[in-house]
Amino acid sequence: MNSIKQNLAIAYRVLAHLGLDDHTYTHLSARSEDGDSYYIYPFGLRFEEVTPELLLRVSFDGVILEGTDHTYNPTGYLTHGSLYKKRPDINAIFHVHTPAIVAVSALEEGLLPLSQWALHFYGRMAYHSYDSLLLDQEQGARLTQDLGNNYVMLMRHHGALISGRTIQETMFYTYHLYQACQTQCMLLSMQRSLIFLDEATCLQASKDLLSFEKDLGSRDWEAWERLVSLNFI
Repeated sequence: MNSIKQNLAIAYRVLAHLGLDDHTYTHLSARSEDGDSYYIYPFGLRFEEVTPELLLRVSFDGVILEGTDHTYNPTGYLTHGSLYKKRPDINAIFHVHTPAIVAVSALEEGLLPLSQWALHFYGRMAYHSYDSLLLDQEQGARLTQDLGNNYVMLMRHHGALISGRTIQETMFYTYHLYQACQTQCMLLSMQRSLIFLDEATCLQASKDLLSFEKDLGSRDWEAWERLVSLNFI
């Protein structure tokens, strides 16, 4: 059975494979075994470079507790620490910004129910207004408040914050959000009339999609793990 650090390193590698990293500008984290700190990568690495031994352990207040490289993205602890403090159910947080996700985040309507991928998030998507780089505690508090009881949030003009009860669940949401935003951008660029599903169908589909598997994301995770074939497992 993999450790939390091993699984987090796998997540970094999978997102690199999918092209969901943004050079060195985004970050993934996972709550540590003690529950009162989290793991995150050192600032400056590309996602495909991440291995378990390189991960830092950071307190919710931004103090580095473990790790030989004492540099990390200063926006990271405000994003991750604030949420871990307020949401004990959250054990992993992925912050990503791809062109399609940013494009959808800037639309007034946000994510539309135009694909089965998007229906995973129907009635379950939060939104956060852009307020420059996340550099102070008040911004972290607003981020947490805007997420509410949801797990996924589009950050307007910026990207997405995706969380879950496990790393595997968080990866599941990340992949489906990526596909949903890609598809929405493609559909809107076609400049043709769109067919929208009725609300009852959207609600039923969302419920069915999220209850289809008992341990959400675990089956897909095993496939991702085989794909990246990491040599440190």
